[in-house]
Amino acid sequence: MKKNGKKILAAVGSVVMAAGMLAGCGSSSAETTTAAKQTTKAAEQTDAKTEAAKETADLSGSISMVGSTSMEKFANALSETFMEKYPKVTVTAEFVGSGAGVEAVANGSADIGNASRNLKDEEKAKGVVENIVAIDGIAVVVDPANTVEDLTKDQLAGIYDGTVTNWKDVGGSDAPIVVVGRESGSGTRTAFEELLKLEDKCKYANELDSTGAVMAKVASTPGAIGYVSLDVLDDTVKALKLDGSEPTEENIKAGNYFLSRPFVMATKGEISEQNDLVKALFDFIHSEEGTELVKSVGLISVDK
Repeated sequence: MKKNGKKILAAVGSVVMAAGMLAGCGSSSAETTTAAKQTTKAAEQTDAKTEAAKETADLSGSISMVGSTSMEKFANALSETFMEKYPKVTVTAEFVGSGAGVEAVANGSADIGNASRNLKDEEKAKGVVENIVAIDGIAVVVDPANTVEDLTKDQLAGIYDGTVTNWKDVGGSDAPIVVVGRESGSGTRTAFEELLKLEDKCKYANELDSTGAVMAKVASTPGAIGYVSLDVLDDTVKALKLDGSEPTEENIKAGNYFLSRPFVMATKGEISEQNDLVKALFDFIHSEEGTELVKSVGLISVDK
């Protein structure tokens, strides 16, 4: 019995040792597999970073943009961010109005024509392509002391076509209305007049050549009214509600605020036909980083 007992114990011990060795092998195999996967993943990430760095290093040259003064804030932010990403690329932006920008890209003197409005059929007929990169709201502003809070679409149209000339006629104090607007050829003016169906019908007291000039004039002139891009609003002026809706992204996306327009970066031909620099710029605009940039300057991103 003792000998048999010793044999049984020896057999059990052998089985336990064998099981332990197998378990150890299994553990080692699993660890080896995991380590291999991690090494492969790290190598892939390194390759991706190397490829991205190579792409950044290889991209060099210049991009020229010409056009809308309303797009100045966005265009400058885009240029600065893109040049930080691609140090060997220079992006220049000139702000001379939407019409001039579209003409520049049509005649080949600029890579991109910035327009704060939709392109006209005659512009598209020249081979210019409309690339909408953001949506901008147009805010109607008055001097801060004005007591009027809200205007209907008809009241706003009446003020700009000269039918309504005193603030008392739209719920304000007895004071003359000073109508301020942009110069002929401005994308903001074109969009504003088209949205109100007032093309060539507005009666302006002042026609100014930039968004900043309109803001300054309205802020310093009692009884003045003007229109500017939503993204430039500050506390020097008072933005009016239109048909009860404030000029906000939510209201524009919901279709409750009627004064909104596209920001267009026009190209001669489709984006796929452009040089590598211009393609890279549009790729950046449509990336997550580009979307955040659009939002950071007060514009509404375009869903892709």
